[in-house]
Amino acid sequence: MAVAGGLGVLQGCRVRLLAAYFARLGPGLVTRGSGQRLWRTSERRCWPSVSAGSGLSRSYGSEAKGDEELRVRYLEEENKGADLKERAQMSLSEVSSFVSKARTLMNEMANLPVPTIAAIDGTALGGGLELALACDIIVAASSAKMGLVETKLAIIPGAGGTQRLPRAIGMALAKEMIFSARVLNGQEAKSIGLISHVLEQNEAGDAAYRKALALAREFLPQGPVAMRVAKLAINQGMEVDLVTGLAIEEACYAQTIPTKDRLEGLRAFKEKRPPRYKGE
Repeated sequence: MAVAGGLGVLQGCRVRLLAAYFARLGPGLVTRGSGQRLWRTSERRCWPSVSAGSGLSRSYGSEAKGDEELRVRYLEEENKGADLKERAQMSLSEVSSFVSKARTLMNEMANLPVPTIAAIDGTALGGGLELALACDIIVAASSAKMGLVETKLAIIPGAGGTQRLPRAIGMALAKEMIFSARVLNGQEAKSIGLISHVLEQNEAGDAAYRKALALAREFLPQGPVAMRVAKLAINQGMEVDLVTGLAIEEACYAQTIPTKDRLEGLRAFKEKRPPRYKGE
């Protein structure tokens, strides 16, 4: 099976998602929306595909569809999270539907078969942080602000925050953050292991985004199949006991053995040249 590799980047107030393909370079795009109705676009040949108001669709897959696939998918969202004025006008059923769609969006993000990086240069509160937590790696500027503040509004995180935050920083610290609705800066988030890297903010206000791109460039040369199954092995293995996790690793490793990319990697090593992986 031909498998595409890639990555994503998400940024604080300006939410940025990049999905990189090992394919021909195509046009990038920028979209803007409001609240958590994220990522609407009329772009026809992109990955993952999206539809207005519904988050990420389920039509993405592990196979590159052709030469016109985007090498970099770029999306931007100007808002921090839910529009509370809009939320106040919703009926009980509309609120429930809204949160359900947000939860689906976070799960789709977490299940993307490529590495994703969240870059927080501004503020990521409530749903903003939940979206970052659905990514594989989070980096932030020291001046960034992040927290799950829902208890201030007499609700709880409803899009994965109560589950992903404890898995990221441990149960006690997660409870403390959620119970207190505490907002952390980048340094504080780094000290408790919530983020992987903290950067001093630059004049352009995109220090975390630039760090995310630097990490992405480290990921891009690797084998696409290996990247996909490595993420799968880690994610599934963390939810089970060690013996079962090792069995998952064995099954994932087996998927790389018959690939053309594995043979290309061996040839490139022998010939002392960069490998030319095709996700096959």
